[in-house]
Amino acid sequence: MTKLRLLLTASAVALTLGTAASAQAARGSDGELKILYWQAVSVLNPYLSGGTKDLHGSSMVIEPLARYDEKGNMVPKLVDEIPTIENGGVSKDLKSITWKLSKGIKWSDGTDFTADDVVFTADYCLAPDGGCQQRAYFSDVTKVEALDPLTVKITFGVPKPFPYGPFVGSQSPILQKAQFKDCMGAKAPECTDANFHPHGTGPFRVTEFKPNDVISFEANPYYRVADEPHFATAVLKGGGDAASAARAVLETGEYDYAWNLQVEPEILAQMAQAGKGVIVSSFGTQVERLEVNPYDASAAAGDARSTKQAGPNPALSDPAVRKALSIAIDRDLLVEAGYGEAGRPTCNFVPAPDIYASTANDWCLKQDVAGANKLLDDAGWVMGSDGVRTKGDARLSLIFQTSTNSVRQGSQALIKQMWQQIGVETELRNTDPSVFFGGDPASPDTFQKFYSDIEMYTNNFDGTDPEKYLAGRMCDKIPSPENGWLGENVSRYCDPAYDKLAAKLAGTGKLADRAEIAKEMNDMLIEAGTMIPLIHRGDVSAHSATLEGVRMNSWDSQLWNVASWYRKK
Repeated sequence: MTKLRLLLTASAVALTLGTAASAQAARGSDGELKILYWQAVSVLNPYLSGGTKDLHGSSMVIEPLARYDEKGNMVPKLVDEIPTIENGGVSKDLKSITWKLSKGIKWSDGTDFTADDVVFTADYCLAPDGGCQQRAYFSDVTKVEALDPLTVKITFGVPKPFPYGPFVGSQSPILQKAQFKDCMGAKAPECTDANFHPHGTGPFRVTEFKPNDVISFEANPYYRVADEPHFATAVLKGGGDAASAARAVLETGEYDYAWNLQVEPEILAQMAQAGKGVIVSSFGTQVERLEVNPYDASAAAGDARSTKQAGPNPALSDPAVRKALSIAIDRDLLVEAGYGEAGRPTCNFVPAPDIYASTANDWCLKQDVAGANKLLDDAGWVMGSDGVRTKGDARLSLIFQTSTNSVRQGSQALIKQMWQQIGVETELRNTDPSVFFGGDPASPDTFQKFYSDIEMYTNNFDGTDPEKYLAGRMCDKIPSPENGWLGENVSRYCDPAYDKLAAKLAGTGKLADRAEIAKEMNDMLIEAGTMIPLIHRGDVSAHSATLEGVRMNSWDSQLWNVASWYRKK
């Protein structure tokens, strides 16, 4: 057993013991909680950002009706129970779901939380020209109405066997109507005060927000649980890199929690020997992958860059090139070099739960440089004297971008070497994570704008059902100037047959049938070469040895139960 595995095992034991202990702290009695996200938070409105760090930061303040616990179970937050067919909350025809809000919940400004806020949030996300990043969560919704101040009914245009898209999980929380009522549609990004200082029902409220830097919080005096949060204040600091974040918890003890420690496993193990902190890990649905741009991303394309109007990508519009790039990669080496126990090679967009994991794409698991070269030879890509292939006027030269991170830059360098073996010239670029994942429509460097040929990143979906995640690859989810570059379909993939499958999945109830449709959709994405999956990533974070109550969660925000965290006495 490796040293890191021993540490992770020990961490799991410590975590179990910690959650078994009963927190005795009263609200605000444990002083300040210091959290470090090396990818700084850019905005606290998750409807305007797909960045994980923004979703997590906002989850300390604004909440959904229900979220997912560390085992992937749906748990109520602003309601007393989850609606089901059995309790009458889901209609027998599967076309509506009715949520009954808990009594007495207040916003952090002291006003009442009501069904009108829930209805407004749906209207906000569905507003034309709003660029709502979480629109897939409202697929097939035809009406959201308040039956009374504490009852919300959501009606769908088709039967929804899994009706828990809207308002479940950190990606679909409730906004306060009074605060956001003048921020609809195209005005949404302009409401800086609301987007940076949202009122919430969660355990904390914002006292100061410096975008791409630091957020200061105080305990929400109106939070519904009398003795929570246990910390009086919290700071979520951004910036730096994963290694420095790990060091700040594991070696120096300067911070209480560090997120997303994408650090070489042997370095983490060495840091943990200082005894200041504990490594925690879990696997969900994260896939480190390469997105493949089908359109011309060159600056010469002008304002049409990376859109259909720019025309096809000179190299990547060729299916042979896309498949050759995939099979030339040694995924085992990438895992060994950058992830260790926290990574597994994968060929899927949806790697988990097991029922949804396809085996049809396992051809990518074995590196095949000779096969990749043959594919390119057969497709007419001729190796030049400089070691770079050409076909007509096209040169097999790619710009490959990602966020700044030592593991990602290490992976980039290895992939560049692997591609060099098949005649591909690669220019590597990296951008500060706060910018890359920031969603600023004015920035040329966001992952949504995709001003490169290839880009590498990861994300995942809340809960265990991939319907909404797969729906994000439909034709109408493509980022563009018209929607403020905020669509989820970063690779610009568009196939009406895929959209039909998405609709079929939305109307299928039997779990086994849903799994087969989901796998078929996954396989379409991989076979089309719209993306190149690399690694099924585990979430690796660390917390102070003095911090109790942390329950590592790969199915929702890692800060999902921050209200229950407390300082060991």
